[in-house]
Amino acid sequence: MKQDIEINAADGIAKATIFRPDNGASAKCGIIFYMDAMGPRQALFDMAQRLADSGYTVLLPDLFYRFGAYGPFDGTSFGDLASREKIMTMLRGTTQEMTKRDGAAFLDTLTAAGATGPVATVGYCMGGARALTAAAAYSDRITAAASFHGGNLASDAEDSPHLLAADIKGRVYIGVAGVDNSFPPEQSARLAEALRIGGVDHMIENYVGMAHGWTVSDHGVYDQTGAERHWKRLLNLFDEALA
Repeated sequence: MKQDIEINAADGIAKATIFRPDNGASAKCGIIFYMDAMGPRQALFDMAQRLADSGYTVLLPDLFYRFGAYGPFDGTSFGDLASREKIMTMLRGTTQEMTKRDGAAFLDTLTAAGATGPVATVGYCMGGARALTAAAAYSDRITAAASFHGGNLASDAEDSPHLLAADIKGRVYIGVAGVDNSFPPEQSARLAEALRIGGVDHMIENYVGMAHGWTVSDHGVYDQTGAERHWKRLLNLFDEALA
């Protein structure tokens, strides 16, 4: 069940969508779904509903709300020069600090929607880093965080998520594309070291043969077998961490 809403977020009104189980069951555990760089759209709605039908209340916020109307974009939009420039402008202008500030409103929205229990985060592409940042900033509420083909999770930037590893109290799962310039092997090693030193229960898994974006159906590199493997890992993580 899909419901479009508006959230009084840190810097204005953010459009968002809440998903509940289609069978009408009550879902006390919540999930914040951090979008990829193409923004909320049908492919992500389908993924969020699948999560909801597994027994969760899912919130999919528009992280680009500060830029007003844009798009629509989909998994093929990055191949268009004008679209790519717009997407990159919004991506660079949506900082990790903004993720921290927005997190309180997102959690309050889940609570108001009936998700009064523990919360998890999941992010794709740019959303992967946001899922980890939120888990660190709100460790008292977020018990698990997952990233799939997330970029720059352990970069040289001052706001790189790996620098927050010691603040994460929940479980972490990182699904890595086999070849991904946005998260090369040296970043994977750096993230693993930070999580280990920080005492975080974590797993970093390499999806050999998968390309960046393999989990999202409207990407040209979508791989159904790899996507189903990602679903198994994700649902197992949430089933255990949110029990």
